[in-house]
Amino acid sequence: MIETESIIAELERMFRMAPDLPKEAIIKQDILRQGLAFSQAALQVASGYKPKDYFIFSFDLVPLKEMETFEAYRSPEEIKMTGGVYELRPTIVSVRVNPASPYRVELRDGLISLVCEDVLLARLEFPPIPEYYSHKLSSGKKISEIAPAIEWGYLVYLTVYRLCQYWGKTEECRFCDLNENYRQQREEGREYTAVKGIDDIVEAMTLINQYDTVSKAYTVTGGSITTSLQGMKEGEWYARYADAIESRFAGRWIPKAVVQALPKDEVKMLHDAGYRIYHPNYEVWDRELFNWICPGKERYVGRDEWMKRIVDAAEIFGPERVIPNFVGGVEMARPHGFTDVDRAVASTTEGLDYFMSKGIIPRFTAWCPEPTSDLGRQEGPPLEYFVKLLLAWRNTFEHYNLSAPPGYGRPGVGSAEFSVSAFMDVIRVEKLPKGREIATV
Repeated sequence: MIETESIIAELERMFRMAPDLPKEAIIKQDILRQGLAFSQAALQVASGYKPKDYFIFSFDLVPLKEMETFEAYRSPEEIKMTGGVYELRPTIVSVRVNPASPYRVELRDGLISLVCEDVLLARLEFPPIPEYYSHKLSSGKKISEIAPAIEWGYLVYLTVYRLCQYWGKTEECRFCDLNENYRQQREEGREYTAVKGIDDIVEAMTLINQYDTVSKAYTVTGGSITTSLQGMKEGEWYARYADAIESRFAGRWIPKAVVQALPKDEVKMLHDAGYRIYHPNYEVWDRELFNWICPGKERYVGRDEWMKRIVDAAEIFGPERVIPNFVGGVEMARPHGFTDVDRAVASTTEGLDYFMSKGIIPRFTAWCPEPTSDLGRQEGPPLEYFVKLLLAWRNTFEHYNLSAPPGYGRPGVGSAEFSVSAFMDVIRVEKLPKGREIATV
């Protein structure tokens, strides 16, 4: 929780500091930063909504075993905020469970509401269950386990490898709980497939094609492969999934791959298989922090080679279709991160300028200090950091006159579907290049 007497007062201070940022984006970032608490009444009255599928990381501020009222099994994947004291336009926010959060989902006048310090911030909707969720695969697996939907149904998220070959504290990215989340899900008795077979994936996508009209993109991702998996190196292993889907449903979805920054030959494998967007995430820009936060990536690839591979990928995919993610806020992680907000934002802005000047558009997820990750239980950056980051991202984006990134749905406040940061919410549609409001694939 931020160290201030009033959360509402801090929000309003940020509104004054950045008057041309949407209030919706500022509130969204603070909810992502601090998580959500749920009253039992709110979860009981809501029915027919899509619960969290834990599609890759936990994105929670407490472990599953500490959720005394089973929030992990009952919390919605996302919330959609509208109205309230600030008359919010529709805004989709990913749910990060935190029973101690000042942002509470409660019943007010019989309606599901977002409340903070007894102020009604918004009325809420929970995401509907996709129609295809009612079907099971011939293997007996739930389709929600193999091909869950996020971003209010826009994106099918295929985590086909739920482990990472960067093992332990000397190799795992310090913010990441991928391996630990797999362990805690299995310990809780959840169906949680480590390696998803191509047959299950194809059958799932066949059902989605038959019963769903909302999804527009799919992501294939998973842990890094440092040696081989089933006798294949990383590019070859992940390429097979797009090849299997696109050979049957070419053009039905926008195909995206979120894997390592790979050598050119493996990047070409991904493109030849049918992927049209490539996310070689760079996590954090600062050289020394990259070495500390991403020790496995530094050891196996190296920071300079990692960044070079991202730029090289633009020759194969086209720069607007190379969209690396960074973990917004992790550059302020203790004990070695920046302690000054402006210095942290300046460092990250240097990375934004480096990539955007080449037509590559980084996007970010808001750092959630997941307690089972190596960074563990620590407070994330203050809200002011995220407000200044959003301004820096948008200013750099507009300076280079870039189009909205493809595969992320609609841009702009009141329209954006991307739920784990507000970067799509702050895009000013009226300032996008004429005729290139959304880059195509």
